Amino acid sequence: MIVKKSLKLEIPRDIDAVTKLKVGTELLLSGTMYTARDAAHHLLCQLITKKKKTPLNLKEAVIYYCGPTPARQGDSIGSCGPTTAGRMDIFSPLLIKNGLKIMIGKGLRSQAVREAVQRHKAVYLVTYGGCGAYLHECITRCDLIAYPELGPEAIYKLQVKDFPVIVALDRWGNTL
Repeated sequence: MIVKKSLKLEIPRDIDAVTKLKVGTELLLSGTMYTARDAAHHLLCQLITKKKKTPLNLKEAVIYYCGPTPARQGDSIGSCGPTTAGRMDIFSPLLIKNGLKIMIGKGLRSQAVREAVQRHKAVYLVTYGGCGAYLHECITRCDLIAYPELGPEAIYKLQVKDFPVIVALDRWGNTL
């Protein structure tokens, strides 16, 4: 059963509230999230392995698997649909172990990610694939944070308003 609930995401205050939601809950998120894809995940994991500081505080971060296109004049961001989450599965358990609680993407997650989500009380949210132009309208600001050499796969800080997601994997291991 899908449960509709609007949630204003205040980082870091409401991260624990999101992780307590059950699978199938629909949300409209507002607040701060970061983009990161394969290459950025690889670099973040390298820093963690070398015990160096990451460019964002994972304990206060919501990571959206997205590589936005360049913004048109007057827009804060271009099209920004979700990337298939399975591409990050090799990196996600380490990031979750080191504090990441909320991930947003599309598609299924591996058994290792599902176990890490359950062990560390995290959550995986999905948003609508193929709707990057629509989702861009939910983003009010976009700032480059790290790895500009990665182009669209760099880490960007987004301010979002009413960004639609559904809880697809909850902290108890239930999946949509």
